[in-house]
Amino acid sequence: MTWVPTLYFVQGMQFFVVMLIAGLMFKSLGVSNELIARWTGVLGLAWALKPLWSPFLELARSKKLIVVATQVTGAVCLGLMALALQLPAWFGAALVVLFLIAYASATHDIACDGLYMGALDAKQQAAFAGWQGAFFNAARFFITGVILKVAGQLEGTMGAANAWSTVFAGLALLVLLLAAYNARMLPGTANTEHSEMTAAGVRRLLKDVLIDFFSKPGIWRAVVFIVLFRFAEGQVQTIGPLFLLEARDKGGLGLTTSQVADVYGWVGTGAFLLGSVLGGYFTSWLGLKRAMPVLIVAMAVPNATFYALSHWLPTDLVHIGAAVGIEMLGYGFGFVGMILFIMQAVAPGKFQTAHYALGSGVMQLGFIFSKTFSGDVQARLGYEHFFLWTLIAGVPALLLLAWVRMPEKEAAA
Repeated sequence: MTWVPTLYFVQGMQFFVVMLIAGLMFKSLGVSNELIARWTGVLGLAWALKPLWSPFLELARSKKLIVVATQVTGAVCLGLMALALQLPAWFGAALVVLFLIAYASATHDIACDGLYMGALDAKQQAAFAGWQGAFFNAARFFITGVILKVAGQLEGTMGAANAWSTVFAGLALLVLLLAAYNARMLPGTANTEHSEMTAAGVRRLLKDVLIDFFSKPGIWRAVVFIVLFRFAEGQVQTIGPLFLLEARDKGGLGLTTSQVADVYGWVGTGAFLLGSVLGGYFTSWLGLKRAMPVLIVAMAVPNATFYALSHWLPTDLVHIGAAVGIEMLGYGFGFVGMILFIMQAVAPGKFQTAHYALGSGVMQLGFIFSKTFSGDVQARLGYEHFFLWTLIAGVPALLLLAWVRMPEKEAAA
């Protein structure tokens, strides 16, 4: 309890700064949806590609050294972001800094998960898994419910650019303090001996892992299924928050940054966590094979919710907040299906941990693939027809399900 919460809180903060806050910040600063979707999609590749360099981290002196180094790097970059927003060419400068944050964060993910598994035995891993997930999602709430709220309040008094510079300066200081705390409290030392593995050995191992992964029966259908599962999600999760901020005369709901923080930070995060818990219990009760059609349909709830919002364009926060709650409840409920599919149908075998990482990378690629072009599609179709299109985009995953290899063992009904 002295280090698991702070370790995963920092992990979540860095991830959500890039994948959630960056897009909303750019929207407040007047960047188009096309550019936001395209560039935040490119930044998200860091988490999709991280399995490719994760084996080489074994050559470092310790996991603790990597964790602390990447946290300090993240803090420095957050400070640089505060400065970048004040430059004439602020957009390009901000993208460069976000690129550094993304790859430092992805490397941090590898090291902190390795530290967690290496420092705790199996019983302790299970005992603290709940705390791990709780503080990662606490970071989501902190970023969307607190940081976004502060930015929204400051925008009204000092302008968007100055408000976000102030927010990033504060985040830089917070992450630096947490890095200093973790340097003291994390298990392990920064001067342990190097691993006996060599770079050549790591390359051979990576080759074996990849060959074994792509030799699994039905793996290519599984890969296509994973990509299609997130095909609609990547689009709606990118454009949905921007739609809330968009001016009403442009087809959006015209909310302020502060109001978006209220509905996404408080209502949305709570609904997502509740949906995730319910989805896990539902799948455990029914078994993944029988639960998967329901989980795929649940992934369409956000699409249908945003379609309804774009059609009716409500003005009161009660109805908008309720809709966002339904959206995030369905999202959390359905997303469990993909995590369990990778864990139970894709990962098992000789290299289970590595294959889970590869499956997760493919999952992220599916999200990034659709995220990247979602802004261009929305610009051509408008919000209402775009959200209708995302409903159609979710159908192929449901159709492919009949041909996808599911785990042999099912949970008892």
